Amino acid sequence: MASCWQTLEETRRTPELSLKDGMELLLQAESDQRNVNRYARLLKSAGFRYNASIEELRAESARGMDRALIDRLAMGDYIRNGEAILITGSTGCGKSFLASALGNRACRQGYNVAYFNMQKLLMRLKVSRLDGSIIKLFDKLAKTDLLILDDFGLTPLQGQQQMDFMEIIEDRHAKKATIIASQLPVAKWFDVIGEETIADAILDRVVHTSYRFTLSGDTLRKKQ
Repeated sequence: MASCWQTLEETRRTPELSLKDGMELLLQAESDQRNVNRYARLLKSAGFRYNASIEELRAESARGMDRALIDRLAMGDYIRNGEAILITGSTGCGKSFLASALGNRACRQGYNVAYFNMQKLLMRLKVSRLDGSIIKLFDKLAKTDLLILDDFGLTPLQGQQQMDFMEIIEDRHAKKATIIASQLPVAKWFDVIGEETIADAILDRVVHTSYRFTLSGDTLRKKQ
């Protein structure tokens, strides 16, 4: 507000403003700056792999991109509805970039987002279990508006990892949105999860009603 007032004085606009108009300008400036600050905090907290945006995406149907679906997801309804997005494709085809772009848009809309490499998340869960903070971590993950899990399926889940992943998915099912990116097609996720009962429960919650992208080709970033 002080910065806005200084600008008004420097441009000699203050004499021509009524009290009401002046207050509206100051309050709007304060609101805009708070939104900018909140976006910056959300962006930093999310920890995206790429500084990506929806506008940078090369939405080509031949590469597995559906422009209409991208535009629909950009509205954020899937976050409000607690739905999932599954992104699959070979290395370098732009899975992480697409996930980061969707996450960036969610931050702009005021949602809190957490971006994890799957292996690093599993390691963090293991450490949290050892130091006694596992319940706190599960609670934080459950409350995150959009959770992005990248590089899912690089290694099979083992023992406690299966139960931990089930816990995360169960806590978020139909409540909070989740994006999972993987080099493996969804048909092979059952083998990655390993234990039949747990795999059935997890896949039932994330696969049947999810939005899907099966990508091919090179990066999704627009060519300069």
